[in-house]
Amino acid sequence: WLRNMDDWMISKKRYWGLALPIYDCPKCGTFEIIGSKEELKERAVAGWEEFDGHTPHRPWVDAVKIRCKDCGEEVSRIKDVGNPWLDAGIVPYSTLHYRTNHAYWEQWFPADFVTESFPGQFRNWFYSMLVMSTVLENTTPFKTLFGYATLMAEDGSPMHKSKGNMVIFDDAAERVGADTMRWLYTNHVPEQNLNFPAIPTADDMQKAAETGLPVRLSEKWMLVRGTLDKIWNIYSFFVNYANIDQFNPTQHRLPVAKRSELDRWILSELQQTIREVSNGLDQYDSVKPTAVLQDFLEDLSNWYLRRSRERIWKSQLDDDKLAAYLTLYECLTTLITLLAPFMPFMMEGLYQNLVRSVNPEASLSVHLCDWPQANENLVDEQLTRETHLAMRIVGLGRAAREKAQIRVRQPLNALYVRVPSLAEEEALTRLSNQILEELNIKRLELIGNDSDMLAYTLKPQVKILGPKYGPLVQKILALFKTLDEHEVQKAAEELNTTGTLKLAVGDKEVELTSEEVEVISTARPGFVTAEERGYIAALETTITPELREEGLVRDLTHFIQDMRKKAGLNIEDHIGLALYTDVELARILQPYQREIMAETLAQNMLLSISQRDYPSFEETYRETISPTSLKKLEGYTIEVVLGKM
Repeated sequence: WLRNMDDWMISKKRYWGLALPIYDCPKCGTFEIIGSKEELKERAVAGWEEFDGHTPHRPWVDAVKIRCKDCGEEVSRIKDVGNPWLDAGIVPYSTLHYRTNHAYWEQWFPADFVTESFPGQFRNWFYSMLVMSTVLENTTPFKTLFGYATLMAEDGSPMHKSKGNMVIFDDAAERVGADTMRWLYTNHVPEQNLNFPAIPTADDMQKAAETGLPVRLSEKWMLVRGTLDKIWNIYSFFVNYANIDQFNPTQHRLPVAKRSELDRWILSELQQTIREVSNGLDQYDSVKPTAVLQDFLEDLSNWYLRRSRERIWKSQLDDDKLAAYLTLYECLTTLITLLAPFMPFMMEGLYQNLVRSVNPEASLSVHLCDWPQANENLVDEQLTRETHLAMRIVGLGRAAREKAQIRVRQPLNALYVRVPSLAEEEALTRLSNQILEELNIKRLELIGNDSDMLAYTLKPQVKILGPKYGPLVQKILALFKTLDEHEVQKAAEELNTTGTLKLAVGDKEVELTSEEVEVISTARPGFVTAEERGYIAALETTITPELREEGLVRDLTHFIQDMRKKAGLNIEDHIGLALYTDVELARILQPYQREIMAETLAQNMLLSISQRDYPSFEETYRETISPTSLKKLEGYTIEVVLGKM
């Protein structure tokens, strides 16, 4: 870099700036540089009294004259001032007493970290520091240099006050939140320009204040805020139920070995998260750690928490419920510390309530806590792989449901799964209950490549095959068109099993890879499939009368839970429940009364076809579900009455 740089014009013909201590004799051409204020005083022959007591800037320093050391002529300082980067570049030396206290300078040099926007600084500040240090000490003046691109307006244009698109920091911090902004920045690849999303206007803020409604944020801001909301929702869930059970984490201990597989899995994921976040930050990388943290939040919220709800909802505080509380508390408090550099304000609030409120001896602030260290003894790679396999199959099952337009609350009879390896088949056999619970399906069966449930299509990737095989590619494509159904099935099995397919093309044998030939599977009638990289889930879509009725009960239970919220009931409040409907729906609901009561915390339940039957509780809330209401239970009409017990 230094060898390739051209000459640098270090002076500017301006008034304000660094007064260059260069004295050029107009008579004999002697060129002198004065090295210090003390030397200037010693050499001064005129103007020192006018300069004394001022900083070495114009106009005062220009009053000082020196005598030319060769011809004795009185010499003035040149009128130019220094390029600003000349002054900035000497900072590692000029501010650390390089000339007067070398030992002190050695304590602090080189700088651990230097950062600035890079579009101009590589040729300005970064370059000037490097030049100065190379000249003076032949070394770099910093250990780590972090450059970042430019902040632009939402449309990618430069921000300018004159254009009216400049965003004032204080306005943005007040309207979208400082932590939200920090999360936006730390998620962004620094070498790319960041288009700053539009913030709510002053009118938007005024309208929100008048109506009491929340300020509407743009889609981009809502996406960024999604992470903060997810953290808050996990925190709120824990606090709500911990308060109901009067759970105090400082009063309970339960070894990890005695906790459930689900607990051990999320704690294993937590250790790996600690490790990866720490490694990223050690490399001055914020992008990878934010991605890792978001992945962990997804696992914690969408798998661990959802699968732990039944454990936390049950009434008795047994070891299983205690394990869930302790595990969730450890995950939350560790997350708070890991997220503190990214969201300092929100994490401080959560820390004070989660940690300081139960342990006054804890650090005064999350920002004074020790950084988490990964406990490698808790890392279980096999458990991690197996759980992610279950999550992957659940994801495929949901995709198949969505393709078939069948809601998750509607039970289905069977899910057929194909995985690439025998080890994964064995793991799925053990994990099948988790998958069935998540997908609301009765049974899971493993299928092989030869299953007659699936039909296959082979799709050669011409863009890949063309450059590799040239003129031969047309013969390869023609050969694929001649394959019958049995041959396609056999070729698909070979590709799925080995990742390659051998074909005789004329007098040559070619070996095609799974990247060169895509295998597309489709389900037979009555099934819907979803697949991803060799993993296939086939969903049986036939809904029997029994499955339909069970789905109606689940929908009704879901609606009653929503009515509890509308009635302003607390999550722990028990209720009385009355259901008024017709004979047919009453017949369907009757066998499920105990289940409905358990799910809705109903202490008693009246199921009647007559409005003359009065409930034994005082009514709190009433709502009718009908074919014309927003909530629908197929074509049935049912009136739901709730009362707080």
